[in-house]
Amino acid sequence: MNTDELESATFVAERRVLEIQAKLHRWAGGDPHRRFDDLFNLVADPGFLLVAWDRVRNNKGARTAGVDGETAHYIEAERGVEEFLAGLRVDLKARTFQPLPSRRRAIPKAGGKVRYLGIATVRDRVVQASLKLVLEPIFEADFLPCSYGFRPNRRAHDAVAEVHHFASRSYEWIVEGDIKACFDEISHSALLGRVRKRVGDKRVLTLVKAFLKAGILNEDGTHADTDAGTPQGSILSPLLSNVALSVLDEYIAGAPGGPRASPYERAKRRRQGLPNIRLCRYADDWCLLVSGTKEHAEALKEEVAGVLSTMGLRLSPDKTLITHIDDGLDFLGYVEHTVMLMRRVCPVRDLG
Repeated sequence: MNTDELESATFVAERRVLEIQAKLHRWAGGDPHRRFDDLFNLVADPGFLLVAWDRVRNNKGARTAGVDGETAHYIEAERGVEEFLAGLRVDLKARTFQPLPSRRRAIPKAGGKVRYLGIATVRDRVVQASLKLVLEPIFEADFLPCSYGFRPNRRAHDAVAEVHHFASRSYEWIVEGDIKACFDEISHSALLGRVRKRVGDKRVLTLVKAFLKAGILNEDGTHADTDAGTPQGSILSPLLSNVALSVLDEYIAGAPGGPRASPYERAKRRRQGLPNIRLCRYADDWCLLVSGTKEHAEALKEEVAGVLSTMGLRLSPDKTLITHIDDGLDFLGYVEHTVMLMRRVCPVRDLG
């Protein structure tokens, strides 16, 4: 297949994938209890694999090889895309596909610290991308508006604007959340349990579990098992981490004084000296905004710790802070010091 034929086939495949994704999203949104039992055939579908390849090929990480030493360019030049995808589909359909360990790479951070990424093989990346194409529209129907990270058409700026909106009203106490080693400690069993609520296809569940358990090849050549967590840097990791962390979104959404409370209920709670709350989350960075007292914020911090523990996660005692908005707030690298001044200069209606 030459370049023009590949581009034409990819264009046709993308249109078909978008149509199927729209149906999956509509069906999931129409029935919050629906479990999807025949998804594996989509993951292994030639069109989905072609679109997945296109996403992987055009990602900036396409030049980086996994443990097998193969880059996207090597596959194009030496193996041929058509033959590569056909072989991948055969392995998937025959249930002989097994992910290889991710190659661990240390990325320098400010202050002399490092962040570790897991670099999967191109072959594994394509299957992960196809899985994401199938699973994302289903779980997007369940994700709540308070979640912004790694979601279509939702940006860090939107999350910051949401925090600013509520902080400039009556939500003055803020729990600045920091989850300790979030991507390393998510419980696989708890995560898969949440995935099972929507996915009944055991072949897809087995595939997701295989990626979680694939292991890591360290820089010194030693192999490490992955008994918890989702590997940072993988295509599937952001979606799976949102599935796990949405347990917090759902808890706050259903809590008394949360976003589902009516204006009357919020006003009544204020008269009774009870808190109203809002959550804003960008991946594992989150703020719980409290319209109440510092004591309310401290109690809610303990509640949140209990909720996260069900996913095997812990709050960092040193980095999870309770802050009054007048003292400033640092969220996603944006420092908020202007809210108090804005309230004084241009008061707004208290929305509770």
